[in-house]
Amino acid sequence: MTLLRLELSKTLNQKRTYIGWVGLVLVPVIVVAAGSLQKPRPQAPGEPPFVAHVSQNGLLVMLSVLIALAAFLLPIIAAMGGASSVASEAETGTLKTWLTRPVSRAAVLLTKWAMAVLYALAGAALVAVVSLIAGVLAFGLHPLVTLSGTTMGVQQALALIGLAYLLVVAGAVCSLSIAFFISTLTDSSLTAATIAIAVFTVLTILNAFSVFDFMKPYTYSTYRLAFLNLFRFPIYWPPIRQALVNYGVTTALLLLAAWAVFSRKDILT
Repeated sequence: MTLLRLELSKTLNQKRTYIGWVGLVLVPVIVVAAGSLQKPRPQAPGEPPFVAHVSQNGLLVMLSVLIALAAFLLPIIAAMGGASSVASEAETGTLKTWLTRPVSRAAVLLTKWAMAVLYALAGAALVAVVSLIAGVLAFGLHPLVTLSGTTMGVQQALALIGLAYLLVVAGAVCSLSIAFFISTLTDSSLTAATIAIAVFTVLTILNAFSVFDFMKPYTYSTYRLAFLNLFRFPIYWPPIRQALVNYGVTTALLLLAAWAVFSRKDILT
């Protein structure tokens, strides 16, 4: 816990921490502004659900924002957090200070990964709160019409939206863990973040082509919109379970790879 408190203090004292959060918070502001200006319309082909009718319910602001986060924004923020965990300290030389403490390298590594996850989780929570407040003020709070055409109460909808945000964060942790692993191989946080974002982008593009259907069950980007199945009646659990298994396996393998590199790396030279 001491290591985590030290890492938390350092994270909260960095300007880039707040820059990332501010960038995320701008998303619900933009969604509310766009929803206020547009008139209700039919859903366009290929358009994410909930977006077309965002101005009819404040809850739809939270879901529309979540679609934007899952599609690209949160994986970027998470990758930046994961990349800076090790590589940025190697760049500045402060990693040596960490390793002079009487703790194992595994403890240092897990602490930095956990802090990066908390950063992404805090960003998502902040966006959820701002989206709810802005959406309610602009469009009110009403029962939510599900993708199956049924209606659920506000409390149930809020609970499911909370679960949806957690599911999206779990997916973003995969991008974070890729950047985290790369950060043990390089002293450049920019390189680690760029590679992680590139991997997510390439996988997302490949998922769009049927010729690559064989790889979809194994790529974490396939499940970026799995949370939408929470809003069917009844809830369609199989894709959600598959997403959680995929996220867990992907993250575990990347953490093991990061530990294998970090535990043997000569960082004190």
